[in-house]
Amino acid sequence: MNKFIYLASQSPRRGQLLEQLGVAHQLLLPDLDEDSEALEAVQPNEAPAAYVERVTQLKFDAALLRLKRRGMPMAPILCSDTTVALGRTIFGKPEDDSDARRMLTELSGRTHRVLTAVVLGTARRREPALSVSRVTFASLTAAQIGRYVGSGEPMGKAGAYAVQGRAAAFISHLSGSYSGVMGLPMFETAALLRSFGIHSSVCKKIY
Repeated sequence: MNKFIYLASQSPRRGQLLEQLGVAHQLLLPDLDEDSEALEAVQPNEAPAAYVERVTQLKFDAALLRLKRRGMPMAPILCSDTTVALGRTIFGKPEDDSDARRMLTELSGRTHRVLTAVVLGTARRREPALSVSRVTFASLTAAQIGRYVGSGEPMGKAGAYAVQGRAAAFISHLSGSYSGVMGLPMFETAALLRSFGIHSSVCKKIY
């Protein structure tokens, strides 16, 4: 039975959600010379679900190579990626404040999808899962968007917002997985963990 897993993510939110499940984990972060952002490039005419699943698989491949290169003990690796989609248009992380304002303006008063793909696996076996939620934003004024962008919260977030942050005041309806919108769907992740013989226990994090 596996005693811990590796979490290959720089997102503190994913670490917090994994701790909620009571699963011991160790961070497996990229080396300084790894271009993690390049893995998130969108291919022409790529559908949102195909995009987020492909990126998550690429992140898993990179994490597996990282584990082998460092000579670390073998254990299952958990990777995840989240994207926001309005129709077939993919909203990644904003490049700057102007890009964040553009995204939020387009999402204002509309319903969009949040897709989070998860992969848990080893060199010999990997299991994927996909969570799709629908989020409706109230109509936002330019002043509201400006204040939110000014807070700095949108940067580094798919779709330029964090559901667990100040943007919660913009959301009139959410259908699906709240934790999935945060970045790690708890239900799907717990099922993947069980399939590898990993069950929730006393919360423990390995440093």
